[in-house]
Amino acid sequence: MNLAEQKLLLEKQQYGLVGEHSAVKVCEWTKKSLRGQGVCYKEKFYGKLHGIKSHGCLQMTPATYFCPNRCVYCWRATDKTVSNTMKGFGEDEPKDIVKGAIIAQRKLLTGFKGFSGTDMVKWKEAQNPTNVAISLTGEPTAYSRISELISEFKKNMAVFLVTNGQFPERLDGITEPSQLYLSLDASTKEIYKKIDVPQFPDFWERFNKTIDIMPSLTCKTAVRLTMVKGWNDKNIDDYVRLIKRTDTDFVEIKAYMHVGFSQYRLPLKAMPMHKEVVEFSKKINEKLGYTYKDEDERSRVVLLGKK
Repeated sequence: MNLAEQKLLLEKQQYGLVGEHSAVKVCEWTKKSLRGQGVCYKEKFYGKLHGIKSHGCLQMTPATYFCPNRCVYCWRATDKTVSNTMKGFGEDEPKDIVKGAIIAQRKLLTGFKGFSGTDMVKWKEAQNPTNVAISLTGEPTAYSRISELISEFKKNMAVFLVTNGQFPERLDGITEPSQLYLSLDASTKEIYKKIDVPQFPDFWERFNKTIDIMPSLTCKTAVRLTMVKGWNDKNIDDYVRLIKRTDTDFVEIKAYMHVGFSQYRLPLKAMPMHKEVVEFSKKINEKLGYTYKDEDERSRVVLLGKK
């Protein structure tokens, strides 16, 4: 599938395309919040800390077609990834991406205005997002100007950046977001190769460099473990060793969700129940020594935090 065909497919899937390589998609929890049907766990966990509001969230990526991993649990069509890096591809200006992302978000929200269940106060507020989640699809740090992009967003929004840690050079000296997430869903090199399906030969070295950079960051940090039943739900001691090295503020332990294209790669039984996530979290925390701060059964996620 060429790039033009991919763009057409993404538009059919209700992505708002921005420039040559960025995209926006309205999160399901943003939709629910606009309809008065609840808020996402990020607002529940970090709302007071960062001013997170589900209806004011802009979910976007500056690297739609680029990622060095092909994670088995990913809900995206990982086989449609164009390249592991953006090297050789023209990159858009950060200011243009920010402006285009807000315009695209507003366009995607237009249909909610005529929906009878929409909270119009929230809808009007959503026209000017208060927080941005730089994740969505692809690997955001594949975009070489990620620091400049964060700077642009930080002028008006809280910024969450999610990374798989495969571009440590982009994180070393980065303009810090409000909170940085590191996906840590494998406790050993062997499990990482199996579950994240990395394309870089030195994937484990890259990942460990990112872990070593984490303690130097002054922003809030979080490590997220996406648990796939029978794949990466063991090796407690190895997880604890890696987490301690990051010196992270928060640890999110979340169930893999059997949605999207992951349904073609994994069986339904690979999705842990919430009680299993809680049990695993308690085992981790027995040796980690953080505080069991919160949980959200709807999203099957537990939050641990420093005491």
